[in-house]
Amino acid sequence: DVAARHLVALGMTVIDRNWHGPRGEIDLVLRDANTRVICEVKTRTTTDKGHPLEAVDEVKSARLRRLAAEWIQEKHAHPGDVRLDIVGVLQPGRGAAQIEHVKGVG
Repeated sequence: DVAARHLVALGMTVIDRNWHGPRGEIDLVLRDANTRVICEVKTRTTTDKGHPLEAVDEVKSARLRRLAAEWIQEKHAHPGDVRLDIVGVLQPGRGAAQIEHVKGVG
């Protein structure tokens, strides 16, 4: 929810949440002007095991690309109008969340 609110505040519109395909789940699908954004969200309460964005390695990026292709096929979207983003949320026990948004990965 924190990531979705942040992205909406940037002017995007949520069009799908927790979309399930045959091989997994996409956290958020949004519209950013004429672009559909497939977004992976990683949340952590501490950085003991690294920053949330560090959890998205090559394997997870490849998985996100495969899931994006499945979503594109199901929704009959044009692949040129799709972007892959990652949002890292560091949500400590107290205080505001720290949000980092990386556009156009993979």
